[in-house]
Amino acid sequence: MNSRIETGLWIAQRATALVLALCVTVHLITLIVAVRHGLAAAEILARVGGDEGWLMFYGLFVLAAAIHAPLGLRTILEEHTSLTVPLINTLAGIVSGLMLYTGVRATLTLYAS
Repeated sequence: MNSRIETGLWIAQRATALVLALCVTVHLITLIVAVRHGLAAAEILARVGGDEGWLMFYGLFVLAAAIHAPLGLRTILEEHTSLTVPLINTLAGIVSGLMLYTGVRATLTLYAS
């Protein structure tokens, strides 16, 4: 693969790491505050469900994860296996697609609750 593509993938990995760090922080703080105020999981879901802001937040979270994790997997497979680059890229693409599909389904289910 040419160096321009590799550089772009490296930047995507780092950019999505930043987005994930922010999303994880917001997610954990929100859960800690909600639980400290005595809310149970069902009550939290009832408050979050139907809120477009949370839908967009978790959609961004899912998108970042579906980009970040397969890129890391791709790097690990390149460094530690003898698989061909096209096969590695295919596997990373499949993982990304599965993560995106299941994440979007979960996010839409949360929104609909």
